[in-house]
Amino acid sequence: MLDYSLRGDVAVLTMDDQKANALSHDMLDALDAALDRAEREAKALVIAGREGKFCAGFDLTTMMAGPESAAALLTKGGAWLLRLYAFPLPVVAACSGHALAGGALLLLCCDLRIGVEGAFKIGLNEVQIGMPLPLLGRELARDRIAPRHLAEATMMARIYAPHEAVEAGYLDRVVAPGELANAAEAAGKQLTGLSLPAYTLTKQRLREGTIQTIQSGFAADLSALSVMTST
Repeated sequence: MLDYSLRGDVAVLTMDDQKANALSHDMLDALDAALDRAEREAKALVIAGREGKFCAGFDLTTMMAGPESAAALLTKGGAWLLRLYAFPLPVVAACSGHALAGGALLLLCCDLRIGVEGAFKIGLNEVQIGMPLPLLGRELARDRIAPRHLAEATMMARIYAPHEAVEAGYLDRVVAPGELANAAEAAGKQLTGLSLPAYTLTKQRLREGTIQTIQSGFAADLSALSVMTST
């Protein structure tokens, strides 16, 4: 479900579970192991999905199995997303298609986000499906979404097409079909030319406030969310 390849100094992770690339326990384990490997042997990271499907968010089968099951997956997934958000290497997203809920959060955790033209849906749809947006989503959106789009993107669960997602802040640019892989790898290669210690420290200082807010309130927010969604 996850392919890892090293292309020069750029590690490329390609998700493909033959479905919608949901963040299941198995996918999260594979992604976490891939980050370990990339940290050892690469200078930049690209995260991609298969054509038409970037990431559908947290695995619905597990989420619907009960409050304890959902809480366990959200806890594991939240920890991994925070790791990606603070990852010491430059991280490029190659958004190959739909990116909803947790998939949109994955985009918000990446440093540079390149999407592809097409009839794809990108956004945080939690409120639309009856789930309050968790603290993790609220704080990542507050940091990365353009201020004038923040209310629509979160409270109103607006879903964006790729070009609209650039203006909103989910993506940084969009390329034509067939150009995504090369564009993402080229961006990763370009980022390896920066001073990695300086890059890492700057990212850490920019994001440490958001990370601390999420970490300090995550457990309480998850507990409150479990009560709200079970009643």
